[in-house]
Amino acid sequence: MKQARERREDQPAFVLHAHPYRETSLIVEALTADYGRVALVARGAKRPRSELRGVLQAFQPLTLSWAGAGEIKTLTRAEWRGGLPLVAGSALLCGFYLNELLLKMLPREDAHPQLFRDYQSTLSKLAAGAEQAPALRQFEVQLLAQLGYALPLTHEVDSGLPVDPGARYYYAFDRGPRTLASEPERRYPLVRGTTLLALAQQDFSAPDAAVEAKRLMREVLDHYLERRTIFSRRVVRDIQALDEIADEDDDS
Repeated sequence: MKQARERREDQPAFVLHAHPYRETSLIVEALTADYGRVALVARGAKRPRSELRGVLQAFQPLTLSWAGAGEIKTLTRAEWRGGLPLVAGSALLCGFYLNELLLKMLPREDAHPQLFRDYQSTLSKLAAGAEQAPALRQFEVQLLAQLGYALPLTHEVDSGLPVDPGARYYYAFDRGPRTLASEPERRYPLVRGTTLLALAQQDFSAPDAAVEAKRLMREVLDHYLERRTIFSRRVVRDIQALDEIADEDDDS
């Protein structure tokens, strides 16, 4: 049965990734406000004089129009929407991390309007120089919630009792925090109650909460990613290692 041809006009969007297609075109993966992640052919976008060449940039608010049937549609118009400062420096790496998460976790054409707003808000925070770790942890928690994997963080899964800030728990990925006594096999990451509450409240002022929250969220996301690698993490680690070497050289 032939698929119906669809047409969408002036949809708020962000480019998540683009890769070459044939000699002069691109396949663009975009996050849209009302249609989720969509794949579009940008015909002629690699030509030097193409109007699309300078528009289809990551982290910039756009409006996209497209038409076609099947999984990959044809981009018919792209315009810059404006209103967001440029993401630069280490915040740029954070942006690439967000994009990679969305590409690997969000199915195509699965609409999540709130997730689009969360993404735009996170980019705004990063561009404005906000603390990066809290912004990333908040987006990770929001992403999982929007995809149906909301994280229980404030109550023990077995007893229903409030999480004790001074206790330690095993975090069962699909269920939530379990006491050490109730998880004899120790299959899950160990985390302090303080860190779980920090994630719930997005307040990482407690000592080591930010570091432990990052570690926990990495393991939770890896579970749902089925251990597929997030390459932008490796880039961040490499850059951090180079910075540490440079600091040692400055001190010597």
